[in-house]
Amino acid sequence: MEKTIFPIGFSLLFCVLCAPVPATDQDDTLFQYSTINALLNGFYDGDLSLATLSAHGDMGIGTFNRLDGEMIGLDGDFFQIKADGIAYRAAPELHTPFAVVAHFDVDRKAVLPKDLDYLDLQQVLNRLISNHNHYYAFRIRGRFRTMSVRSVPAQAPPFRPLAEVIADQAKFHYQDAEGSLVGFYTPDYMNELNVPGYHFHFLNRDRTRGGHVFALKTESGTIEIDEMSELLVRLPSSGAFADLELAGDWKKALEKVEKDGYQ
Repeated sequence: MEKTIFPIGFSLLFCVLCAPVPATDQDDTLFQYSTINALLNGFYDGDLSLATLSAHGDMGIGTFNRLDGEMIGLDGDFFQIKADGIAYRAAPELHTPFAVVAHFDVDRKAVLPKDLDYLDLQQVLNRLISNHNHYYAFRIRGRFRTMSVRSVPAQAPPFRPLAEVIADQAKFHYQDAEGSLVGFYTPDYMNELNVPGYHFHFLNRDRTRGGHVFALKTESGTIEIDEMSELLVRLPSSGAFADLELAGDWKKALEKVEKDGYQ
């Protein structure tokens, strides 16, 4: 049974109609490969295949080796959105340097309010989650007045840090876009493992285009939420990962990568 929540106007008053059903252990586990600090440091050569990754979840986001496009998994199907903005069905033998997936199980739903920009949407989500020290997975299906996404071209070694690669990103802006946002909320105290706060990728209804979301304006839709209380992290076993210096302050680099396009 699901909990259904309806915002009343923009004051965000909610009416709870029923209690959530306890999830199974698998439904409650978020699986992550590698760390965001490694990706920021230029680790783009992972040893985990998509076939193995997808066994840990039917929904998720990430990237591919050589940073060759944005990854989005939705309803068990995984796509590679390259620098041309096109969503290609991802082959199981492809590998990833960083990804997060989950077996998505809806704990509660809410109506997607109209006329929200990306930061407004995140504030709405802040009011919908009950424990800011847990992880959350989100699937937001709807129509968007505008949708702005990005992807980056494949890189060649020696790999540059991600904050430098972002300068070469391709941006795409869509009007009246219908499709799905897939993403996660990571607690602030996990900022050395993953992007703190919200991180979303978009896939259009036809599953032909998408990318990493950096701006939007909502029209209508539904927010689906899955609370995750368990985290399983698999670290790469390669020499390249072993040689990384991951300690330090990566906040500025992460802000440059994640916040680009907000202003």
